[in-house]
Amino acid sequence: MFGLYITHPQVQIDAAVPVPQWGLSPLGQERAQRAASHPWAARLGRVLSSEETKARETAKILAGASGLDVEILPSSGENDRSATGFLDPAAFEAAADWFFAHPERSFEGWETAADAQRRIVTAVSRVLDRHDPTIPLAFIGHGGVGTLLKCHLAGQPISRAGDQPAGGGNLYVFSLSDRRLVSDWVAMESDAAAATLEALTGR
Repeated sequence: MFGLYITHPQVQIDAAVPVPQWGLSPLGQERAQRAASHPWAARLGRVLSSEETKARETAKILAGASGLDVEILPSSGENDRSATGFLDPAAFEAAADWFFAHPERSFEGWETAADAQRRIVTAVSRVLDRHDPTIPLAFIGHGGVGTLLKCHLAGQPISRAGDQPAGGGNLYVFSLSDRRLVSDWVAMESDAAAATLEALTGR
């Protein structure tokens, strides 16, 4: 059976609000609702979310497809970037490039990529260790830690080459039986995502 890692889609950016408290933008809400309309969303048996507002809002929409309650998963938030506060898009992209290129080092006080990877892998593994692998589930989170988890599942070194497409709101699929990555990122609301999951499940 399949497991999903899904990143929140577009957010309402507000430099005066701490990043973990940003919510979804109208476009982000629409994309999550479109994803929830696909049959794979209704087949989910569990939906787990990071504590951040944008992830919880995404998870609530997706969980509504099957009437599930959202489970909050501690230690699954985005890499801690609070040391620098808000960065404009160009500065953020440059910082993110550095973050992935130097996984054992901190960018101006950020949590390192290696530490963030250990944190997200531990959080997800604790769930999967106790989870029935015949029940599909989804982890709702963030692009940075989602990419770090993806690198781990693929058995590859940390690299931004595995990062999601711009805009967020993407998912990848992994096998619950052996925790192996079985698809690359694909837009959550796309027909391609639905086709990938139908091919994997035969439904």
